[in-house]
Amino acid sequence: MTILWRPTGPVELELVRQLHFKAWPPRLPEQPIFYPVLNEDYAIRIARDWNVRHDGAGFVTRFEVETEFLKRYPVQQVGGRTILELWVPAEELDEFNRHLVGEIEVVHEFR
Repeated sequence: MTILWRPTGPVELELVRQLHFKAWPPRLPEQPIFYPVLNEDYAIRIARDWNVRHDGAGFVTRFEVETEFLKRYPVQQVGGRTILELWVPAEELDEFNRHLVGEIEVVHEFR
């Protein structure tokens, strides 16, 4: 299993709650990519510095995905050495969700 993190705002977190913390909700039309991140510090920075400013609150979630399945998504370095993401096309999110292991956990909250 591989641990991933996702910074999220209150609207997306409510949708995750409605899915019983077992799946990520479908992307909106203007969101063609679902991007989990590979380290907690990067997720914290986004949730704290971006989500709080734009949404009033930011959350960091942690979840596990089958490692073998993730090999189809090359790691994207989008900034410094530790700014690493996976880019999952929106149309593949249902399949991505089928490879989640356990529940999506909220591990940090910022307001």
